[in-house]
Amino acid sequence: MPIPRPATYPFMAEKLDLSPLYSTLRKEQPLSRVQLPYGEAAWLATRYEDARLVLSDPRFSRNESIRRDEPRMRSFRTPPDALMIMDPPEHARLRRLAAKAFTIKRVEDWRPRIEQIADDLVDRMLTKGAPADLVTDFALPLPITVISALLGVPFEDQEDFHVWAEAFISTTKYTAEEAAEHRENLTAYMAGLIAEHRENPRDDLIGDLVAARDQDDRLSEGELQTMLSGILVGGFETAAMQITDFVYLLLTHPEQLAILRADLDRIPQAVEELLRFVPLSIGTAFARYALKDIEVGGVTVRAGEAVMVALHSANRDESVFTCPHRLDLERHEAPHLAFGHGTHHCLGSPLARVELQVALRTLLTRFQGLRFHESDADVVWKSGVLTRGPERLPITWDRD
Repeated sequence: MPIPRPATYPFMAEKLDLSPLYSTLRKEQPLSRVQLPYGEAAWLATRYEDARLVLSDPRFSRNESIRRDEPRMRSFRTPPDALMIMDPPEHARLRRLAAKAFTIKRVEDWRPRIEQIADDLVDRMLTKGAPADLVTDFALPLPITVISALLGVPFEDQEDFHVWAEAFISTTKYTAEEAAEHRENLTAYMAGLIAEHRENPRDDLIGDLVAARDQDDRLSEGELQTMLSGILVGGFETAAMQITDFVYLLLTHPEQLAILRADLDRIPQAVEELLRFVPLSIGTAFARYALKDIEVGGVTVRAGEAVMVALHSANRDESVFTCPHRLDLERHEAPHLAFGHGTHHCLGSPLARVELQVALRTLLTRFQGLRFHESDADVVWKSGVLTRGPERLPITWDRD
């Protein structure tokens, strides 16, 4: 059977909408051929069960992408010593070293500190007065401050983090040369922090990983730098976007916002539904390569072929979720795949959940009548990067 001509991917949509093509593919062609901006063609899995299979079956490999022209959204390749590109047992070795900083217990111990950071940010917004920009005044500084404290990064160095992070998720926002320069600056900064921790050991995640490198030789110097850069970038950029995306959706779904305001104890479940509903990325990333022939969605994927998983499509699968295109904060159904599934399930998901819960509770508690400054037409949306969300979200609230 001839392989069909691949469709151009990603499938674009406005704001936080999801392209209707995903629904069509789930019904008619759950495994379809796509061509990303860079790399070879791939299969795209759009159904929930197929997504779980590809993400968890050991017959699919991330590490194999090193030897192939991996389908990708950006011109540059993921470093070969990155945690996200490794298969077991190497993946497990590195993940164990960082995982202790993100256990549910340790993150819950951090909750009061995260709450204090959120309250301090709101205090500044109230002192400054309305309107405020939710992005720059709250959504970005909250996770940046948290991940910096967790890692052991000096507060005064945080100003450059957002630019460095955007260089990692840039598709067209920066030229290839600009993005490379920003990534090199982050690598050099991390090398300096590592050297400083060697000279003056401290009780933080960088200190723990430096000790693991120097005392136990459990990771290489390159792995150490790549891991810390990945944790720093991944530790705030997505959380910041999710905070603004969540608030935008609540303000544009007033009936759901009213449900939440009436019972703030619903916030943990509301966060899970918002995670399911929000298509955070413009597309998908991190191909899995079949190590042997395997059937997915009624199609035989041949050994050596790449499969991409559309998590946002899987989270709207009609066979799993009732009325999946409706935001329903009272939903109790199958677990979403916003943080992935299987071996590469997001390492920082416990921290992200607490940050998102704290952010919503703080904003809804401290700002009565939280609303758009004038209308949602004033929201400025990001472009040229992998994540989807507002670049500016002007808000106001009721004065006492």
